[in-house]
Amino acid sequence: MLVSATINGRQETFDALPQSTLMDALRNSMFLRGTKEGCREGECGACTVLVDGQPVDSCIYAAHAVNGRNVETIEGLRDDLSIRIKTAMVDAGGIQCGYCTPGIVVMVAALLRRHSSPDEETIRRALAGNICRCTGYSQIIDAVQLAIVKTP
Repeated sequence: MLVSATINGRQETFDALPQSTLMDALRNSMFLRGTKEGCREGECGACTVLVDGQPVDSCIYAAHAVNGRNVETIEGLRDDLSIRIKTAMVDAGGIQCGYCTPGIVVMVAALLRRHSSPDEETIRRALAGNICRCTGYSQIIDAVQLAIVKTP
């Protein structure tokens, strides 16, 4: 089945089997490998991308479901807000092995687009679906708060 979608601002068409996931299409057809495969069950958040601005677990999201829609991956997050988030993740020590980082950055971008100044509880709830086995989360929370402070 041919799927046509806007991916990271570019109109793209790719072939997807009925059982293909968005993650597989992004990684194997679009060669966008920033979207990581973690659990393949929608539990870890490593594969988080935005579909029409909403975070989704691309490992369980049907590829054909993005037909006619807008998809943003970590590679496409280049606006000022996303750059502030990425910089804050480094500055606050929110990155260790880095495997979870793309999904976390995508989720934080979605959060801060909706709420410019979320409190700590809101940040924690937004990140509840993103598993990080290295940082212990406090540095990631610090990074989000640092990105908020840097917001003009």
